[in-house]
Amino acid sequence: MTKGRTAAGVHRIKRQSLPETLAESLRERILNGEFREGDQLIQEAIADEYEVSRMPVREALRQLEALGLIVMKTHKGAVVTAMPQETVAELFDLRVLLECDILKHALPRFTDADAAVAAAILVSLEEAYHRRDISAWGGLNWQFHKSLYTPANRPETLAVIEQVNVKTDRFIRLQLLMTGGIADAEQEHRELLQLCKARDKRAVDFLRKHIAKAGKMPLPKSTFRADAA
Repeated sequence: MTKGRTAAGVHRIKRQSLPETLAESLRERILNGEFREGDQLIQEAIADEYEVSRMPVREALRQLEALGLIVMKTHKGAVVTAMPQETVAELFDLRVLLECDILKHALPRFTDADAAVAAAILVSLEEAYHRRDISAWGGLNWQFHKSLYTPANRPETLAVIEQVNVKTDRFIRLQLLMTGGIADAEQEHRELLQLCKARDKRAVDFLRKHIAKAGKMPLPKSTFRADAA
């Protein structure tokens, strides 16, 4: 009986994870530019492509809508959201407010073990930079920042910050590719980690400048599609 319950449980978990798997795949395709701002995501076409029914596709699209990557429109269905520069500026302002605040709470609790975790993630991020693994940049960048904030023990704040980071992921990837900012990003991440490791309060101001600098770097106007509003 125990085995039966275990088998049923495993099967149920797999079935429930299908929409999340679809959402993750579609999210990556949006972030890497395969689906551009204003493009429609047609449920029937996606279901055929992934060889699944429309039900998990609908749930996956709801997850993407919650992340702000798509919007559901009457007569058009799911549409990849626009990324106007005003929105980018607002999102980076939010990052400054939230991430600097959580880092203030994390610093007094930051340990050598926390520093080791962050350092290992940073190595993976730099390796992804060097091999031009663009699909890994956003996730690893967030994991690095998250490792600095986790000691604050503020899971609700961290969850909000993660959503904001997801929305800025497209911009960050394009920015690094088009401005050649990888070397600066590497240096700033290393300096930030050292300040956190020393529990130096200057880390908060350094983080503020790091995020604000990224948000102010301009991209060519062609990056943003006006017809996607």
